[in-house]
Amino acid sequence: MPTSPATTSRERLNRARVLAAAVEVADAGGFDGLTMRRLADRLGVVPMALYKHVTDKHDLLDGMIDLVFAEVAIPAGEGWRAALHTRASSMRDALLRHPWAVGRMETGTPGPANLRHHNAVLACLRRDAGFSFRAAVHASNLMDAYVYGFALQEKTLAGDIPAEAARRRNAVAHRGPSEMEEYPFLAEVVTELARTGFSFPDEFRFGLDLILDGLARLIPGTTGDGPDSP
Repeated sequence: MPTSPATTSRERLNRARVLAAAVEVADAGGFDGLTMRRLADRLGVVPMALYKHVTDKHDLLDGMIDLVFAEVAIPAGEGWRAALHTRASSMRDALLRHPWAVGRMETGTPGPANLRHHNAVLACLRRDAGFSFRAAVHASNLMDAYVYGFALQEKTLAGDIPAEAARRRNAVAHRGPSEMEEYPFLAEVVTELARTGFSFPDEFRFGLDLILDGLARLIPGTTGDGPDSP
């Protein structure tokens, strides 16, 4: 008796396929648009078949987040500063590919790629750079706050910043010169950005370099107040 396509899909179904398909669906329509029924349709199975491989949507999200972590470069072998720079840039790139993951990377139960990633970051700070335990915790939290916060800003701000700046400039200008005079520095921002342009990658690197400069002061033997400074 011939095997139907749906039966064949069910026989081949596994957790890896379910998670990969869920990431594709979320990439296309966001995590809120990801339902078990939509995922099942994507895989050509009935929704109940998914529950052999994921417990619920929370378990599904944990696995999806782990796939994102698996895409991020693990800091190793290039000097602590260069390694952290590569890691931060790689994380930003991953979040650009998977904007649904912004704000969700540190939630839920961590998977193996998640654990390997965080352990490698701490190893880079503790073993390679020589940070104390407390300074390494500070540094790790600061880096995450910057990368995740920048990703959130990049996700929510207008994609074309110069065009948005020009629109706001025109909106203010139509209200009359008095408002331009009342907010001179904002007027300067919208005028200059419309003229010179704006680059998210350049802004990201600028902030990242400032943070790494500051973190370097926490390493014993460098200038600053010491590795355990608050």
